[in-house]
Amino acid sequence: MRMANGARGEVLVELDGVPRRLCLTLGALAEIETALDVSGVEGLVERLRRPTARDLMAVLAALLNGGGEHELAGRLDRASISPQVAAEAVAQAFAAVGGGEG
Repeated sequence: MRMANGARGEVLVELDGVPRRLCLTLGALAEIETALDVSGVEGLVERLRRPTARDLMAVLAALLNGGGEHELAGRLDRASISPQVAAEAVAQAFAAVGGGEG
């Protein structure tokens, strides 16, 4: 059974029928900023106030990469993941970093 390292801010979320590890690493944060064309936390917060489905998938891909889930991150555009599921997964990953329940 897969486990998440809570001390590292990892969460396990079922995506595409399999538990996947998500983690907001510094690399994932840089990937998110690049994908969304924002700079810094303030720009990211502003952009994610009303995210598009594309924004959510870009953030999810970065979080998957941060968790070592490179295979799914690379084919996320072909996976059957709804924007609602993506939003919930992203929220869990961000809550884990903030010390919330994930």
